[in-house]
This record gives sequence, C-alpha cells and structure tokens, in this order.
Amino acid sequence: MFTCINQSCGAQWELSDVTIKNEGQGLLFRCPMCGARNYVERFDADDGTIVYEQIEGRPYN
Repeated sequence: MFTCINQSCGAQWELSDVTIKNEGQGLLFRCPMCGARNYVERFDADDGTIVYEQIEGRPYN
C-alpha cells in the first residue's frame, strides 16, 4: 500500500492503482488523485518478483 505524501491529499493506493516510472529523478508514481510525485525504491524479492517500497523524499542519484 502506498500513501500520497501530499499532506492535503494522503490518499492510499495499491500497486495496481499506480504507474511506476522514471521521470529523470528516480523511480516514482504520481498520485492519481492530486498528481504529487511519490518516490519508490525497487527491490528483487527472493522468489524473483519485483517489489517497490515507498521512500521519503528523492532517491540519491
């Protein structure tokens, strides 16, 4: 579950509700409700699936 970081929004989203992409500042999804950038980090799970974890702020480049 992801939560929009925009304080006035705070909507919660499942992975299936958002599109994760790189807009040049690292992996992120835009909140479908307000458009705020929400950054995520990608991990490869032991079973080979891809897992995303929401992070605060921008990722280090």
